[in-house]
Amino acid sequence: MQTTSHILMIRPVNFGFNAQTAVNNAFQVAGADIAAQEKAQLEFDNFVTVLRSHGVFVSVINDTPEPYTPDSIFPNNWISFHEPGTICLYPMFAENRRQERKPAVIHHLQQLFTVTNTFDFTGYEKENLFLEGTGSMVLDRDNKIAYACLSPRTHQPVLDDFCKKMGYRPVLFTSVDGSGQAVYHTNVIMCVADRYVVICLDSLPNHEENKMVQEMIGNTGKELIRISLEQMNRFAGNMLQVHDKAGEKLLVMSSQAYHSLQPAQIKKLESYNRILHAPLTTIETNGGGSARCMMAEVFLKRE
Repeated sequence: MQTTSHILMIRPVNFGFNAQTAVNNAFQVAGADIAAQEKAQLEFDNFVTVLRSHGVFVSVINDTPEPYTPDSIFPNNWISFHEPGTICLYPMFAENRRQERKPAVIHHLQQLFTVTNTFDFTGYEKENLFLEGTGSMVLDRDNKIAYACLSPRTHQPVLDDFCKKMGYRPVLFTSVDGSGQAVYHTNVIMCVADRYVVICLDSLPNHEENKMVQEMIGNTGKELIRISLEQMNRFAGNMLQVHDKAGEKLLVMSSQAYHSLQPAQIKKLESYNRILHAPLTTIETNGGGSARCMMAEVFLKRE
């Protein structure tokens, strides 16, 4: 199944600008807000309320002050959940982000859900090889395809290992922003839903790779919906499709992403699902991530 009605989110206690991630995340703005933690917590709580009010089940785990983890609000980078009972742990580029894999958080998850198998890829950190979960990869779960753009946070050997263990087919390509810098995470350029794919094809400069990605999407029977580089820079690619407790599909994004869309794009997306959005300005500016980065999809059974 491509979507789930259950999301894991980590409530921040030390959110702020992370210099260790800013070296290859062009979406971050240094010194953007001295009250980032307080504002981010308000944005987080409001976002959770929006999701829950529309029938999405959200498990919230409070972060801990120690060790210092300013990006803990983005759990999908270090853990992913897969049917019927598998979790994957991922190697992280920034050393302080590796501290997000807190034993207490993992233990809490094991108390909530049935976990029968764990694939731990974190050993690649010793080789300076990284794969930051469903930030580095955008998964077509129904068709077992892992789309990934190469970057300092996404390396082919780890991707190949994930795909071998999880039975996915890797689709690897390069992606750059308007200044020619490598895009740090695949999930800012594209979103795979049940019947469509949102993607910024303008960020794929290699003609053959661009054509290959389009053909791969076409072969899955999903409609390709294009966004521009400007829309990508406003996090319009950082969306996630979920469903509510009644099974209705919902597309979740930030308010900035929503307001960057053209009326025709909104109409097209709403022909497939309702759209939910919430303001995440502080989180986007200081953290360089948006709505999709904050949500780790849970495909496990509850205990």
